[in-house]
Amino acid sequence: MELNKYIDHTLLKPEATHEDIHRVCEEAKAYNTASVCVNPIYAAFVAKELQGTDIKTCCVVGFPLGATPSAIKAAEAKLCVENGAQEIDMVISVGAAREGDWEYVEQDIKTVADAIRGKALLKVIIETCLLNDEQKVNACLCAKNAGADFVKTSTGFSTGGATVEDVALMRGVVGDELGVKASGGIRSKEAAEAMITAGASRIGASSSKKIIEG
Repeated sequence: MELNKYIDHTLLKPEATHEDIHRVCEEAKAYNTASVCVNPIYAAFVAKELQGTDIKTCCVVGFPLGATPSAIKAAEAKLCVENGAQEIDMVISVGAAREGDWEYVEQDIKTVADAIRGKALLKVIIETCLLNDEQKVNACLCAKNAGADFVKTSTGFSTGGATVEDVALMRGVVGDELGVKASGGIRSKEAAEAMITAGASRIGASSSKKIIEG
């Protein structure tokens, strides 16, 4: 299994510097990963670093809490795309999901999807560790209905990360129409392969070297 093109090579730590981001881009180029995933202020820097490669620039939006208004998430996503991002990973309003306000959750996603449609892929982080199975299913349906391209398990900043069970559940809900990204706590080749076997089409990881080299 060629793991490199499954991986979004990720650095989202608040203390990350341009030097750190440069290193991550060099690693991504060395292993030819699917993307480099960073915070929005580094969109233009990463896009420039990855010029001439087929590695995508990916930015997170409404991260890591998902608790910013939809219009702000959409503006943030739009700005990232203007600065060179080709993929956006947005966080849903987890509180709205826990309350069962699915109209809000779907509209929140749709607002961002509409802002970048045709310009960038949208991955929707549902933060599985904070939801029960019924809420996970409904969140995935909202993403599907809103026109997202992927559903994603986790930010990696909450109480837990991706599990094989959650990936399988999410794949079951979205079928072949959407991608499923497993993210958070995946640090070995075995763990990544287990996620892919369960239905993941993308892996978010900062331990890319370890995963690819096994």
